[in-house]
Amino acid sequence: MKTVLLLEKLKQVLQKLEKISQKSLTHPILNTILIKAEKNFLNISATDLEIGIKWWALAKTEQEGETAVPLHLFSSFLNFLPNKPITLHQKNNYLLLECGPYKSQIKTLPPEDFPLIPIIQNKNFIELKTADFCQGLSQVAEIASPSSARPEISGVFLSFQKEAVKMAATDSFRLGEKTIFAEEKGFSAKGMEGETSLIIPQKAARELAGVFGEGNENFKFSFSPNQIMVESQMKETSHIETIFVSRLIEGEYPAYQEIIPKKHDTQIVAPKGEFINHLKAASLFAGKINEVTIKVNAKDSKVEFFSQNQDLGEHRSSLQAKAKGAPLEISFNHRFLAAGLAQIKSAEVIFELQKNEGPAVLKPLGDPSYLYVVMPIKAS
Repeated sequence: MKTVLLLEKLKQVLQKLEKISQKSLTHPILNTILIKAEKNFLNISATDLEIGIKWWALAKTEQEGETAVPLHLFSSFLNFLPNKPITLHQKNNYLLLECGPYKSQIKTLPPEDFPLIPIIQNKNFIELKTADFCQGLSQVAEIASPSSARPEISGVFLSFQKEAVKMAATDSFRLGEKTIFAEEKGFSAKGMEGETSLIIPQKAARELAGVFGEGNENFKFSFSPNQIMVESQMKETSHIETIFVSRLIEGEYPAYQEIIPKKHDTQIVAPKGEFINHLKAASLFAGKINEVTIKVNAKDSKVEFFSQNQDLGEHRSSLQAKAKGAPLEISFNHRFLAAGLAQIKSAEVIFELQKNEGPAVLKPLGDPSYLYVVMPIKAS
């Protein structure tokens, strides 16, 4: 194998692959990436047996071939090289690297030991705008919670419908839902009939958003009964640039729509930045269960924040806001509230509350595509 390509392109993809490749003592091959020199292209693959990525770049290949090389050593070494073309040359059990005045060789592993990354062969797919989909995943993925008792809430729920794509995640204490509407964020489906839903692992959702999140093009989203595949093309040619595959989580996702409140007793509309500042200030005096109490008085157009810690003291502050409905005093875990506010992109936030300690809803003002449901702390 012998091929030449731009160093900068190689470094960009290795930064993304490092999160996929595992540090495994029992299976050293999982610490490697598979490098394959093809005609006009270099192909690099990484997998942790649950997620797999195949990536291609334009290259000048003099001799085709493949080898497996330790990813972290390879990637770390590239950081010291000048921004020039790099030559990769497989010779015996070593990968020779030449870039400017630098020449090194890295011991390799047999390429036939590298795990197979399964590719979905069916022709049915949904085409989505990369940035919109990945931003939506980022807004909900961190809410999912690893659970051996309820593996279905360990992942992100995706529902592909004719009018929209919905994605949701929950940890039983809070819930996030993002909707991508067809008429606003155009997407198309080929060969899909009716609604299709699935659950992807939290790590896969994170990595998918990380791998494709910077792109402005469309990608193809395919799935089989136990796997998804996301595919993007190069800008320079019609050749595939990236293939991302992941296993799915088996099981039926909870009917989460049933816990989203259909009505509220009190509504607040407040500047997001000021809301976060008051919440963070109150959080410094919160107790062991991260409790911050919020009191709403619509007559005064005021939202009050209170927290108390017997070892630290107490905090009170008030925020002028648009408020309507019944007066309420209710407590929340400040970490859960802050996490929801952080995912809202608008300058103002809507906060809807219920009596009797029912679930509350955070929403961006003027954007119906996202909502965040959080359970209050019940009074003892």
